[in-house]
Amino acid sequence: MDTCLPQTVSALAPRCAAALLAAAIACLPAPVQTQTLRWAARADAESMDPHTLAETQTMGMAMLVHDALVERDRQLAIVPALAVRWQALTPTRWRFELRRGVRFHDGTPLTADDVVFSVLRAQQPTSQLSFYAQPLGTPVKLDDHTVELRQAQVNPLLLQHLAQVAIMSRSWTEAHRAGRVPDYQAREEAHTTRHAMGTGRFVLKERQPGLRTVYERHPDWWGQAAGNVQRIVFTPVANDATRTAALVAGDVDFVNDLPVQDAERVRGTPGLQVVEAPENRLILLGFNQGDVGPQPGAAAAANPFRDRRVREAFALAIDTEVLRTTVMRGMAAPTRCMAVAAPGCMAPALEAPRRADPGRARQLMAEAGYAHGFALAMDCPNDRYLRDQALCLALVGMLSRIGVQLRIDARPKSTWLPRIQSGRSSAFLFGWAGAFADAQPLLDPVVHSAGTVPGKGGSNFARVSDPVVDDLIDAAGAEADPARRATLIGAAQQRIADEALYLPLHRQTLLWAARDGLAFTTTPNGVVRPDWMHLR
Repeated sequence: MDTCLPQTVSALAPRCAAALLAAAIACLPAPVQTQTLRWAARADAESMDPHTLAETQTMGMAMLVHDALVERDRQLAIVPALAVRWQALTPTRWRFELRRGVRFHDGTPLTADDVVFSVLRAQQPTSQLSFYAQPLGTPVKLDDHTVELRQAQVNPLLLQHLAQVAIMSRSWTEAHRAGRVPDYQAREEAHTTRHAMGTGRFVLKERQPGLRTVYERHPDWWGQAAGNVQRIVFTPVANDATRTAALVAGDVDFVNDLPVQDAERVRGTPGLQVVEAPENRLILLGFNQGDVGPQPGAAAAANPFRDRRVREAFALAIDTEVLRTTVMRGMAAPTRCMAVAAPGCMAPALEAPRRADPGRARQLMAEAGYAHGFALAMDCPNDRYLRDQALCLALVGMLSRIGVQLRIDARPKSTWLPRIQSGRSSAFLFGWAGAFADAQPLLDPVVHSAGTVPGKGGSNFARVSDPVVDDLIDAAGAEADPARRATLIGAAQQRIADEALYLPLHRQTLLWAARDGLAFTTTPNGVVRPDWMHLR
């Protein structure tokens, strides 16, 4: 195993980290000549297990090794992958024919047993992708190359859900005692946390969490390569200045999270390119409405967020246009709608940003019995979203206008995410992305009450529970008629806004940068596709 980096780059001072990063790159053999992509980002994947965590960086890096039955092309349309064709025999019974001749990286053939195993594994309660896998229904093997998915009710998004479920080798996974998905929230690990073996475009060659991950092109992949990248060296570099310096110095070829404050500098640097593009990612605030007070250890009875007036006051105190112009520097589109993309908002009036009204906000706080405000702890990531920590810090002044003494606890993704998943967070900044605009994959896990329907509410870290919203979400998820679905989703989105169950801030912009010799494609889901890249 390569030990060029003795400690995590992200933990060091920028100048020292830059020197170590350059030293690590120098250990690699002739990067450009061997079509090696040197990729840096703020945060690492949390696991190599493709069923563990529904988080873009984690899923994207895991899916370099795996395939699903269907996948998305550059326009995000569903196209065949491990399944070559499919048919809806009835509204609740789908049949899939598997691609023949596909082998896993260890040489074993893909069969229907692997598909059945993978769907059932992704449906486990410990899988944070269960909200995708549960609606697939029961997988049934008909023969070695034919599988049926049988649902109890219509799933209008079945193919979209299927594209998110990686197919794993049953024999390999069970041989390594990883049939149970490790519980990320409980910080469990299994062999699949640091190892991976699939049918995908790349083979995982080295995994040093927090240091680097190395992939090599799978020479016997079943598909036709679109790019020429043969080797990937991924290095997490949490410090923004260090990551930008590495790109400018030529130590890395590509970053998929260029710091907003560095965009103009990089644009003006010869030999570098910057690409801005819309991203299907909603940034929002959550307020714990369960048995948690505004401060750690506070009594549940003292939780002000159970009062709609308090939640609405927060919404009126926050000026999203100021956040857009001063914090995000234009790299955001304010919205009040719970949808990852504007086309997914079925209540169009919510696309107009809310106008801040601190006077009305103070009045609502007084009516709720909090005329003098209260102290509040808010959990924020500092390496996950564009300007995430800066966004949270900007809220301190805005919320002080209604008497809220806000304390920001900013952490790396690796500790922030388990913290908010635990349900102990009083308030938090959060983001949700999607490969398609439909709001159902946001509403099911994030808004629906937890524990009432399998696969739903798993990411409802704010402990929201609204029976009216639940009924609307459930009805939309089983409605085949597009017009009726749109009406149901729009009604759910409107009620979420009216009750201020969550507070959407904006949808952020993709900001990627690379050397001029790298051709790449952006898609709104924000997933990095090295297999589409061309180095020259």
